Amino acid sequence: MFTHTYTFTCFTNFQNIYKGWKNIGDFGKYQFWQFCLQLLSAMTAAVNMLSLVTVGAVPDHRCAIPTIDDDLGTRNFSITNLDRYIPVLETLKYDSCSMYDVNSSDNVTIKCNDWVYDTTFHKSSRGMDWHFVCDRRWMGATAQSAYMFGVFFGSLTLGAAADKYGRKNVFCGSAVLQVVFGVAAAYVTEFYAFLIVQFFYGIFGSAGSYIPGFVLAMELIGPSRRTVCGISFQAAFSFGFMLVAGWGALIPDRQLLQLVYGLHGVVLLGHWWLMDESPRWLWANGKVNEAVKIVQKALKVNGSAITVDASQFVSKATVRRHEKEVNVGVTDLFKTPILRKRTLNVCFSWFANSLVYYGLSLGTGKLYGNPYLVLFLAGCVELPGYVVTILLMDRTGRRSLVSFFMISGGICCCVAAYLFQGGTTRTLLVMLGKLTISSSFSIVYNYSAELFPTAVRNTALGLGAMSARLSGTATPLIGLLDSLNPALPSTIFAIIAILSGFLMLFLPETLGEPMLQTIEEGERFKTDDTWFKSVCGSKKSAKEDTKEQMEPLKVV
Repeated sequence: MFTHTYTFTCFTNFQNIYKGWKNIGDFGKYQFWQFCLQLLSAMTAAVNMLSLVTVGAVPDHRCAIPTIDDDLGTRNFSITNLDRYIPVLETLKYDSCSMYDVNSSDNVTIKCNDWVYDTTFHKSSRGMDWHFVCDRRWMGATAQSAYMFGVFFGSLTLGAAADKYGRKNVFCGSAVLQVVFGVAAAYVTEFYAFLIVQFFYGIFGSAGSYIPGFVLAMELIGPSRRTVCGISFQAAFSFGFMLVAGWGALIPDRQLLQLVYGLHGVVLLGHWWLMDESPRWLWANGKVNEAVKIVQKALKVNGSAITVDASQFVSKATVRRHEKEVNVGVTDLFKTPILRKRTLNVCFSWFANSLVYYGLSLGTGKLYGNPYLVLFLAGCVELPGYVVTILLMDRTGRRSLVSFFMISGGICCCVAAYLFQGGTTRTLLVMLGKLTISSSFSIVYNYSAELFPTAVRNTALGLGAMSARLSGTATPLIGLLDSLNPALPSTIFAIIAILSGFLMLFLPETLGEPMLQTIEEGERFKTDDTWFKSVCGSKKSAKEDTKEQMEPLKVV
């Protein structure tokens, strides 16, 4: 399913046509407009992915006490003399899963079969309707995992589909389906049917438009603006994060709230007419005439007087199109030793970043304070991290910065888990960990796009995203381990983040390098460059292993 036909002989002419890109500019009006369209996919992906944090929220709860809580309409979470009915734990909190048997005078405890919820912040939710509490906690974790498994499956299939059928086709098809399943999620009344809807919602709500949109952005933008635009893509995701909190605070009804979340995908429906396909993909797949038209359009929008002779390039490409075609896909990332090591390293980094990022994000409901404010701050706190990343990334490079952020995020998880079990100090440490891990996650997107050649770039990003969603699927389930030890989930997150941060130091630096084109270039690219050799003074020239494959041509 990952394999697609890739025409290498088009690259000679591709270099020629793309020599006009410098005349277009790295980030002119045309690229700005296309980039703004693609940013919307990051925002909707976040809204869809985090929707269950509010729609499926489980607020503070206690057992429903017979004779006191019989009337559903008049239930109050706080009642006097609660210790007469509910045992007090060693932590001085009331047991939320058991109560004293009212028919016994010997303080015998029994399990709850009904609960009363604190509706101070959450008036209704899936978690309250279906009781995602006590021995039913697995239901809430499974619902979130079903969505993440959908994202995993979407990354597995749609990343390769975008390489085979085009970025725009996959993007726009997913935009339609994310609205369909986003709205359907609001009306499903049966739990297992809800899991199925969540699975498909994950496929199209996050993986389908987000990955092709990001790749499209990176393939249109020149090297000098790649860092800022790549990080801005992640900032748009943070904005979606804050939208989830904002809508959750404003809309008390969980069905209407999910409907609003699902309808965010409507902003992507016009992209079929507004957004262009990637000229790189068109050219690489023999669609020369379409590629030339988009270059001509970009030149015109950016105010360039240069013209491109379409017939010249179309005729040359037609003659050579069938000279040499090979099947290129995910297996090619593992056939050669250098690309294989880098692929495994990058995939582990995606896995680790996602594990910690969503572990902290999905766990915001357990933090002290207003859950909507905490969720909003968890998204807002990412923004200064992105600003710092933009300022440092083109100075320090990708490799050392992503390693530093990952290791720092892991340390924050450990400190928050073991030294501060509650209160505002733990919340602040979690926010700091969120800042650092979101910064490293944003770099990994850019780093992956720059490290892999165009032939398999979308497939490589899809594989990385698949690894991230695999950990995202496991994250809610790992969260259930807090019943064994409250610090255990954070410890797992920390160890994996620190280990991955160390391994990233063995990858080559891509700062200032051109986008690679062929798999052969990817295998030859800076084979001896590691952070350790760089520190020891044996760093190779940044341009030694590869030449610019997309140097703009001076069209006259």
